[in-house]
Amino acid sequence: MGPDKIENRVSRISACFAKQRYRVLLGAGLLKKLGRHVRQYAARKACAIISDDNVAALFAKTVRESLKSAGFHPKLITISAGEHSKTLNQIGTICNQMIAAGLDRRSFVIGLGGGMIGDISGLVAAIYHRGIPHVQIPTTLLAMVDSSIGGKTGVNTRDGKNLIGAFHPPTLVIDDIDVLKTLPQREFNQGFAEIIKHALIAHAKMFRSLQDWEAADAAALQQLIKRNIQIKSKIVAKDERDLTGHRALLNFGHTIGHAIERAGDYRQFLHGEALSLGIVAACAISNKKAGLASQERDAIVDLLAQFGLPTRLPKNIAREKILEALKFDKKFERGKIRFVVLPRIGSARVIAAVTSGDIREAVEKL
Repeated sequence: MGPDKIENRVSRISACFAKQRYRVLLGAGLLKKLGRHVRQYAARKACAIISDDNVAALFAKTVRESLKSAGFHPKLITISAGEHSKTLNQIGTICNQMIAAGLDRRSFVIGLGGGMIGDISGLVAAIYHRGIPHVQIPTTLLAMVDSSIGGKTGVNTRDGKNLIGAFHPPTLVIDDIDVLKTLPQREFNQGFAEIIKHALIAHAKMFRSLQDWEAADAAALQQLIKRNIQIKSKIVAKDERDLTGHRALLNFGHTIGHAIERAGDYRQFLHGEALSLGIVAACAISNKKAGLASQERDAIVDLLAQFGLPTRLPKNIAREKILEALKFDKKFERGKIRFVVLPRIGSARVIAAVTSGDIREAVEKL
């Protein structure tokens, strides 16, 4: 399902957080012109490029050369790929490297990588000298449509995912769709878990279009990414700091999905794969508690499978380990479960009527 040829037109999408407006540039060949684009939004010269060893091997040279040609002074900081790098210790190590390189409060941070790198680079930018600008260059489909939008940053602890973090919106997001050509099929496919989630909670028409998706239509992929950025941006704008419950709709499938990630020690499942399983479980709960029609539930499971995403939990994953991980989820407030359910495709809501028994039953059926 990877893209072959992408249209040349660059989309400029406007997003907003805390009255701060930022741009998302979406198109092909943007990395080679990165310095020129960044210069329009960041007047500072010194910057840290934070990347992982996999992504840096592919794109760091192009990014550094483009920045240098535009008069910037980039310092590349590379960390190990994988969710296990997303820790407070890693944040401290990066900050120490930035200090040693002479970066100060007039510098900025570039995050070059997937969601893990975006979360880490964003948190570094939020706390370094009490906050410096952050430019995101997502290199996965999942990061383009989801984690690079909305201003959330964070790292994991032993007990759960993203339990320590800050809100720090980017100054600029650069989505070069050419980088998606380098993704392994499994990595590319996981991005569709977040795309399908967006369709389920807010866009029934997009759900129907995904059922007829043409994998080779690269222009359609660019438009699909643009539509998903707009969907998430609109939801975030209504509840930027996740206080009213509206932004919580974006967590559909994540309560159980994050627990599955943790049960697999953040190695067995990619985020989108764990989310897919969480969506299946959330649909079972929605069928029981919110009136989601069985036919719609089955159509959702079929669509996830169509994009190569798992819909059944492997037998070697202990259900009890998943249930144990649930108690560390941020969406539990005062011991009560804020669970996102789906009454129908295209509409979601948060309810408090879901019990631990309901969740246990859904997990056991996976």
